[in-house]
Amino acid sequence: MANQRKNGAVQPGIRWGIFTLRIPFIHTRFCLPEFLQGLAVAAATGAALVPLLTAYFGLTFEEAIAFSMIQSILMSTSWMLFGEPYSPGWVTPALPFVLAFVLGGSFDDPVSRFQAMTALSIDFALLLVILGITGLGARLVQVVPDVLKGGIILGAALAAFLQIFEFSDSDNVFITQTFAASTALVISLLLAFSVPLQALAKTNTFARAVISLGLLPGFVIAGLVGYFTGEIVYDIEWGILLLPLGDLWAKSSPFAIGWPELSMYAQCLPLALITYVILFGDLVTGEEIYKAAEPARPDEKIERNNTRSHLSIGIRNIVMAITAPFFPTQGALWAGVHVVVVQRWAKGREEMDSVFDGISSYYVFNFPILFMFLPLITLLKPLLGIALMMTLALTGFACAGVAMDKAKDAVERGVMLLTAISLCLFEPWQGLLIGILATVLIVGIKKTAEEATV
Repeated sequence: MANQRKNGAVQPGIRWGIFTLRIPFIHTRFCLPEFLQGLAVAAATGAALVPLLTAYFGLTFEEAIAFSMIQSILMSTSWMLFGEPYSPGWVTPALPFVLAFVLGGSFDDPVSRFQAMTALSIDFALLLVILGITGLGARLVQVVPDVLKGGIILGAALAAFLQIFEFSDSDNVFITQTFAASTALVISLLLAFSVPLQALAKTNTFARAVISLGLLPGFVIAGLVGYFTGEIVYDIEWGILLLPLGDLWAKSSPFAIGWPELSMYAQCLPLALITYVILFGDLVTGEEIYKAAEPARPDEKIERNNTRSHLSIGIRNIVMAITAPFFPTQGALWAGVHVVVVQRWAKGREEMDSVFDGISSYYVFNFPILFMFLPLITLLKPLLGIALMMTLALTGFACAGVAMDKAKDAVERGVMLLTAISLCLFEPWQGLLIGILATVLIVGIKKTAEEATV
């Protein structure tokens, strides 16, 4: 049984410096609803990188599954080892930029692509550690004007949609699984963004339950459509999958394939900066989600620490860089999951004793089932391309909406579009430079300075 928490206190754990270790069943309880959602939704999205890893990074299917397991374990250290109170996730809006940079640039073989991922992860980690310790992180994001932030986010939206259709014919699900992919896209967009459905969910329990499942309904229905149209053939195998961790290390770790050259770190730095701006927005989002729910739960103090967040994410990225490098999968927040967990936590202690109970049940208790249970893995195998497409499409749609809210007039919208297109067409440093120059020369220094003080 988890340690009892005094009313109004922080959930118990083992302190080490500014971090807190919380062990499942000792410091957190098991929550069945979060476990079932984690099993289903994480199964649909956790292995979404597998098609990329097998097509562009030279991994076998089994090695790619092992790669995904390492990514997920590192992600769970966020709350378990470091004590972060957020449901961790990728810095998803940066993923389209990263794919375009690594797959469409000068990196034309698996070794150089993994080295680029290592350089990106280390650059990002160093930024986090330096900006977190010095406190300059908040200041850096504050001085970036909204129009430039909007251009970066809009660029992520355009890059996401472009990436979906730029895959080769054999990897493009809209060519190989036309009906299934279209079904998944339509249903996932409706459930995530449809205003009429969101209004219905306020009064209809069933609609609210379906919407809370996120990607899962579209994923399941697409699987059925693909089966009945003949686009998807399931070949389910039984047993336990023995993950080839040694073979994976030999193909991906810089200790085995060689470290990136110094020029590669410099080449990756602008993209790491762009990702940091996006990450800071995730930290703010996580903070706001708690602020809305905390009045209903005075019995548990949620300890948030910006320096700890920076350092923990930095450490995770360093470990990822030397084991299974794929940037930017070690971020701060999976917003959709965090909203679901915090909403149930806000209903009271009898519903969820600690928010860490919900987070731990979602992320940890399903590890062996997800990555070593062969029937589940082989069931998901023909659907993983659709899972990646859905992730990119929802990211693109959401980013577009956020970006457009940043513009105050037609001039700013024009600068945002110019920045976004530049980031999609050119090297990250070139696109970022064009965005900065356009912001300063067209929107104006005085205006951007006024925004930065808000």
